[in-house]
Amino acid sequence: MSYTIVEKFLGDLKEEFGERDDETQKMAELKKIEQGGKMMEEFIQKFRRAARVSGYEERPLIEELK
Repeated sequence: MSYTIVEKFLGDLKEEFGERDDETQKMAELKKIEQGGKMMEEFIQKFRRAARVSGYEERPLIEELK
């Protein structure tokens, strides 16, 4: 199949492989968050923002925080 319109190609690509939903992106973000040079309060706020839509609850969320 050849494409002459980029939008058609991108539409077919999204249809075939889908897009990462917000929950999946936040789960990935939770795994990457590190305190580094941030103050603990700043780190916790960033973690909480990502956790809200991550789909994680209780024990798995605590494990990610550790």
